This record gives sequence, C-alpha cells and structure tokens, in this order.
Amino acid sequence: MTTADLHTLTGAYALHALSDREAKDFARHLDICDACAQEVRELQETAARLALAAAEAPPADFRARVMAAIPEVRQLPPLVPDSPEAGAAQRVGRWRLWNRRLPQLVLAACLAVAVVAVGVAVDAEHQVSQQRSRTAQAEQQAATLSQLLVAPDATYHTGKLVGGGSSTVVASQQLGQAAFVYHDLPTLPNSKVYEIWYSRGGVMVPAGLLGSAQASGATLLHGSPSGAAGVGVTVEPAGGSPRPTTSPILLTALPGA
Repeated sequence: MTTADLHTLTGAYALHALSDREAKDFARHLDICDACAQEVRELQETAARLALAAAEAPPADFRARVMAAIPEVRQLPPLVPDSPEAGAAQRVGRWRLWNRRLPQLVLAACLAVAVVAVGVAVDAEHQVSQQRSRTAQAEQQAATLSQLLVAPDATYHTGKLVGGGSSTVVASQQLGQAAFVYHDLPTLPNSKVYEIWYSRGGVMVPAGLLGSAQASGATLLHGSPSGAAGVGVTVEPAGGSPRPTTSPILLTALPGA
C-alpha cells in the first residue's frame, strides 16, 4: 500500500475498522505524517462526543427529512475481485469511499443516538408518571383513612388471625367506607396473597388484596360496608379469587351493619 493510499485511512483507523496489519502500518505512518495524526485526533474526539451526546427532542420535521434523504444515499457495490491486482485496487477504492462517506456514517450515528435518547426519555417520563400516580393514590387513601378514623359513627372491631397477626376493622356507614388495619401478619410465599371479603347475605364478596411485603399497615376496602354482616380474610393464589378457596383465618362482625 502506497503512502497516498495510507492518507485515505484516517477515518477507518479512528473507528478501529482496520485489520491488525493495516492498523500497525497506519500507526507507523502517523509517526511521520502530522496531517493524518491531526485528522485522526479530530475524528476520535468527534466519536467520543457522539458517545456522550445529550438527549434532545428531535424537531417536528426530523423524520420527514431523514426519509427524504434515504433515496439519495447510494449502496456500496459488491466486492468481487477477479485478481490480486483487482482486489488491491478495490480495497483502495473501498477505503477512499469509506472516507468520503464518513460524514454520512457520523450522521447515521447521530440519528441512532437521538433515537435511543428519545426512547430513554420517553421511558423515564413514563416511570415518573407512574410514580406520581402511585403517590397521588397513596395520598388520597391516607386522607380517606383519616376521615374514616374520626367519623362520628366509626366502629372498631379487633381480632386475631389464625396463624398469627392481629387486625382491626374500622367502618363508617355514614361515609360508606371501611378499612382493614393489620399488625404482624406472617409472610406468605410469592404465589399467595391475603384476600379480604365482605359477607353479604351469606355470600363472600371480594373487598381487597394484601401482599406480604409489609407485615403491618392499613388498606381501604373496596365497596361500602352497608348491608355487610362482617369481614373475613383468607389466603388465596396470587391475584386473588372470585370466591374463597381456603378456610377463613379471620371472621369479624360489623357492629351496626
């Protein structure tokens, strides 16, 4: 490979696209060619900046401009050398074409970084939105629970669960709300949950689920306690059941129901 040919390899060297032998030959060339050395440094700095690119929202016409430019980009012809001389000539032409198309490759890298960055930004925004929703729900539940605990007609009934733990059912017919306050519940396997039920006319109606991540806490029951004779708790498969599949570990009457 001639010295003139070596001058065309700066882009490939900067992006580590040369073979080991070609890289060694070009490294020796850099020791005596200040122009190539400077160009390689600039290309490597550009590649580093691309790797650290900050996420930015693409302009509104970004996709349209990219799609419009695609027909203008020519594909590389197949490399089928018929002879060693032809193969060498094609390799030289390939590296020259590589250097001419380096700006297009940099643009493609920018597009890839932008697409990934936008995807990460969207995912992060989705996670923030979910966290805000959970926080709002927790705040609403805390406010409702506070109102329930001080309601003039609030009733309290405490009981112990079979297998360990205790609970207090707080209900207000006036507010149409009930809560289940629990302490020291035994940990369940991941395949099981505690399910809470209203007893209405001898039928157990689902009123909420408790995981076992927290041994103590409080949860509002789904639905009004009006017309319910009591509250029960069973251990059910993860996700809950429409009807109890195990014997109750707690049955608590609702005074005034």
